[in-house]
Amino acid sequence: MPDASAWAADDPAARMRRWTEAYAPRPGLADELVDAEGALRGGWPRFLERLARLDDREVAARFLSAERHIRDAGISYRVYGDGREHPWPLGSLPLVIDAADWAELSAGIVQRAGLMERIVGDIYGAGRLVAEGFLPAGVVAGHPEFLRPVHGIAPPGGRWLPIYAADVGRGPDGRWQVLADRTQAPSGLGYALENRMVLARAFPDLFADLHVERLPGFFQAFRAGLAASCERSDPRICLLTSGPYSSTYVEQAALARYLGFLLVEGDDLVVRDGLLHVRTIAGLKRTDAVWRRIDADYLDPMELRSDSRLGVPGILQVLRRGGAVVGNMPGSGVLESAALSPYLPAIARRLTGEELRLTGPRTWWCGDPDGLNHALSNLDHLTLRPAATPLRGPERDAMLAGPALDAARAHAVAALRERPFDWVAQETAPLSTMPAWQDGRLVARPFVMRVFAAATPEGWRVLPSAFCRVAEREGADPSEMRAGIRSADVWVLSDTPVDTPTLVHTSAPRIRRIAGHLPSRAADNLFWFGRYLERAEAVIRLVQAHLGVFTEAVAADASGEAGAPTALAIRALLKEWGSVSAADLGPAALAGEALSGKTVHGSALSHGLEARRIAASLRERLPAESWRALADLRDTLVYAEGWAPTEAQLFGKAERALGHLAALSGLIHENMGHAAGWRFADMGRRIERAINTCSFALRFCGEEASAEDLGVMLSLADSQIAYGARYLVGVSRDAVCDMAVLDPNNPRSVAYQIQAITAHLDALPALAADGLPEAHRRRALALAVTLQTSEAADFDAEALERFESDLEGLANGIASRYFPNGPDALRPEKLTGLA
Repeated sequence: MPDASAWAADDPAARMRRWTEAYAPRPGLADELVDAEGALRGGWPRFLERLARLDDREVAARFLSAERHIRDAGISYRVYGDGREHPWPLGSLPLVIDAADWAELSAGIVQRAGLMERIVGDIYGAGRLVAEGFLPAGVVAGHPEFLRPVHGIAPPGGRWLPIYAADVGRGPDGRWQVLADRTQAPSGLGYALENRMVLARAFPDLFADLHVERLPGFFQAFRAGLAASCERSDPRICLLTSGPYSSTYVEQAALARYLGFLLVEGDDLVVRDGLLHVRTIAGLKRTDAVWRRIDADYLDPMELRSDSRLGVPGILQVLRRGGAVVGNMPGSGVLESAALSPYLPAIARRLTGEELRLTGPRTWWCGDPDGLNHALSNLDHLTLRPAATPLRGPERDAMLAGPALDAARAHAVAALRERPFDWVAQETAPLSTMPAWQDGRLVARPFVMRVFAAATPEGWRVLPSAFCRVAEREGADPSEMRAGIRSADVWVLSDTPVDTPTLVHTSAPRIRRIAGHLPSRAADNLFWFGRYLERAEAVIRLVQAHLGVFTEAVAADASGEAGAPTALAIRALLKEWGSVSAADLGPAALAGEALSGKTVHGSALSHGLEARRIAASLRERLPAESWRALADLRDTLVYAEGWAPTEAQLFGKAERALGHLAALSGLIHENMGHAAGWRFADMGRRIERAINTCSFALRFCGEEASAEDLGVMLSLADSQIAYGARYLVGVSRDAVCDMAVLDPNNPRSVAYQIQAITAHLDALPALAADGLPEAHRRRALALAVTLQTSEAADFDAEALERFESDLEGLANGIASRYFPNGPDALRPEKLTGLA
C-alpha cells in the first residue's frame, strides 16, 4: 500500500478510486455510499470527485481545523449519568443525500408528522381511536407519558406538535424506515445547526460547488409558526431548559441565540392572573410561547411531579385558559411508545385514507395476547425493547443485544411473563451504514439519522438536513450520544444553485432600537461572571507584585529571618482571600498555588473556572469568541502535576493570564451589545474592582505606608506610568491614594468604578414610574458624592473599611432589586391619574 507521500501525488481520479475500492460494507446491509450492485449511490460521486481534488494533507488539515473550531467555540455535550462536559464528536465526512431521495423521505416525514398530530389530539380529546378498536387502551393509559391532567385541554394555538422528529435508517431493502418517533422534546436540532456551521467553515468550496441545501429558511419558518400560534402580533417566545447541566444545554443555547428566543429555566417563569410571565430586571413580563426542552412530567409540580424543581407551578392551568402556547404540549410523549408502531398503518388509513409511507421494523406489542405468543415462540429471531421510556446504559445494551444466549433468554421470558405490556418484540434488522473517514480511508459504519419537521403557517416543513449519529466501530448502536458515537452533518444536494436565506423578516419590520427584556437569572449570572473575572485578575496582580518586587524578602521570611512588612502584607492578603493554604510557603510555591491551586477556593484558577461555569449558562448572550479566551485562560493557569515552575516562569504565566483577561474584557466591551446584559457584566467587574482596590489601599496605602507599600499600590492599580507622568517627585501617600481611590479619570480608581456603576444604574429600567431613585441607586449616588467631596487625607483606614462595607451593601442592593426569586418578583408600576 502506498505511503502518504505517494498518495499526495495521486491525481483526483486515482485518489477517488483508492477510496472507493477499499470501501467494504457488510454484505446484506443497506449502505449509503454504494447500492446492492456496488455502484456509487445518489450524490456521492459528486462529493467524492470534488473532495478528491484536495490532497490528503489538505483534507487532514481541514478536518483538524474543524476539531479546533469545536474546541475554541466550546461546543460540547454531556453523557447520561456523567456530569462532565465532552467535546462535541463531529465526524469528518457528511452524509450525502441527493434531492430525489430526500424528497421521498420528506414526504413520508410530513405525512407521519400530520398523523401524529391527529393521534395525540384524539388521545387527549374524543378518544375515538380507542373506542373504535384501532388503538388498545393499554398502549395509551399504560404509558408513563400519558398525563391524565392534560386530558381535555385544547392546545393554545391549535398545535400539539410544533416540532416533530423521527429517527430513521435504511432497511435491508434500501428503503427508509422509521426506528423511533420523537415527540416529547426532540433534541438534536441545535447540534445539526452546529454541525453545519463547523463543516461549512472547513469545506466552504465544496459546500458551494455541490449546491448543498441551506438551513435558515427552516428555522425562519419554525419561528414564524410559533409566533403565528400566539395571540399577540409581536410575541415573547422562551426556550425552557433544565439548566447548564442538561446533556443538551449547548444546543439549546445555540438555538436560543440563533432564533432570538429567551433562554429560561423554570425559576425564571411565574404564573400570575392565569398568564405566564418571565422575571426580568424590569419586573414581570408576559410570555406568549414556551418551547419546552424538559420532560413533561417535570413541567408543573402542582399537578404532575410534585418533586420537580425544573417546571413552573400552575402552568397547566394557564394552558386550560389558553394563556400561553407550549410546544411540544405536555403529554405528547405518549406518541413515542414503541407499542404504537403495530397499529399505525391501520390508524393512518382510518384518519387519512392513505397508506403509511414510512414504516419501521415489524413490531408486536406483548400486551396483546397474540403478540405475546408470537414473541415467546420466536425469541431467537426477535429483539425485545421497552414499550415506553428506553433503558440506558448496560441494562439497555444487554436487552438490545437480543435474548440469543441462555441467560438472556431466561431474563427475557421472566420479564415477558411478569409484565408483558411493558415490552414490544421487533424483527432484528441491523442498521444501514455510511462512509466515515478513518486513517486516510473510507470505512462503513452504522448510523441513525434524526429528521425534523416544523409546523408552519404554510404546513409542515422538513429541515433540509438532519442530526446524524455514527458509530465508530461495527456493531455499535448509535441511537444516543455516548462514548464511541460521533455525529455527522447531512448534506442534501440540489441539482441547481440554492438560495441563501437568512433569519430576516420577509416584510420590512418597524425599526426599533430596544434590546428586549433581560431575565433576572441571566442578569445575576452576568453580574457574577464579571465579579469572578475581576477576582481572578486581582489575585494575579498580587502574585505579580509578590514575584516582581519582593521575592528575596519573602524568601528570607520563609526561612525564619525578618521579612519586609510589604511582603508579609501581600502574603497575608492572599491567605485572607483563600488564594493560598498557608502564608509561609516559599516564593514559587506561594505564587504557584495562588495562580493554579486546585484545592484552594480563592486561586486565580478557581475564579477562572467559576467564571467559565457561569459562562456555560450564558452561551446565548456572550460573544462566541469569549469561550476561546476562557479556554486559553484555563490552559494558561493549569500545569501538570509534578512540574515545579520557576519564579520567572510563574511571572510569565501571570502576564499571559492577564492578557487573556484583557482580551475577555475587550470582547465583552466591543462585541457585546451595550444593552442591559452588557451593563450587568461590566457592573460586576466594576463593583468587584472597587472593593478590591479598597482592600489594597487598606494594606498598602495607610498613613504609615512605606515607599515599597505605595509602589505595590500603584502596581496593583496599574497606575505606575500615569503617576510618573503626573508627579516628578517620589511616591507620596496622599498622591497615591488620590490616584487609586479618588481620581475619576483613572480607569482603575474607585471613583471611576462608582462613576461607571452609577451610569449603568441610570440606564437600567425602574419599577416605579414616579421618577424617584430606587434604594440601590441612592446608595450609589451617596458613594459617588462621598468620593467627589473627599480628599485623600480623609481616607484613613477607618474610612476605607467603611467605604468597602458600603460597596458590599451596594452589591447586595443590586442583587435584591434585579435578581429576585419566588414571591419577591415584582411587576413594574404604572402611574394613573396623570393628565
